[in-house]
Amino acid sequence: MKKVTIERRILNENDLLAAQLRSRFAAAGVLCLNLVSSPGSGKTSLLERTLERIADKLPLGVIEGDVQTDNDARRLARFDVPIHQIQTGGACHLDARMINRALEQRFDLSDLKLLFIENVGNLVCPSSYDLGEDMKVVLVSTTEGDDKPQKYPAMFARSGAMIINKIDLLPHVDFDIDTAIAHARVLSPDIRAFRLSCKTSEGLDAWCDWLLEAARGKSA
Repeated sequence: MKKVTIERRILNENDLLAAQLRSRFAAAGVLCLNLVSSPGSGKTSLLERTLERIADKLPLGVIEGDVQTDNDARRLARFDVPIHQIQTGGACHLDARMINRALEQRFDLSDLKLLFIENVGNLVCPSSYDLGEDMKVVLVSTTEGDDKPQKYPAMFARSGAMIINKIDLLPHVDFDIDTAIAHARVLSPDIRAFRLSCKTSEGLDAWCDWLLEAARGKSA
């Protein structure tokens, strides 16, 4: 019982701070997206391909979450955008306190229209932590099972968009895109689905067009 009480208090405190962050993002007209996936699905590759296409079209920033390294932040350093690395020191998720500290240390929201948060690779813990984002965007890859939504229902139920990455590998793997999307929509009926390949660039234009439209709509 004591453990449950402590966990509830931690989540309540997190939700209060997340609500404050959401208000700050709204006031500044900043679209905030929380990218979540299991390890290796391609979050950082997606950010690389995305920044190549839109970094010169609107002001944006990136918060990188990692258990130990700054490898992903260094991969994105070639882009002229503000990037902040969070090393969780073993924690399997980012929380609102970490995001608040990152904003204080690195970002001026008045200079941004879009903020990406790349969460720690995990489909369990990050589902419970609101970061003040407008939307969770969950990535799966064709090298994973198309039953991922069934295995991790909380994450998909709380996500507004789903990206199926590595579609260039479809001829070589046992993955059915329609099945994966159908499973996700049982949990989140309005979830938006994108099919793309960071390697071949197929489907990236549709994703980036949606991002630009959503970010401009938030700031209007």
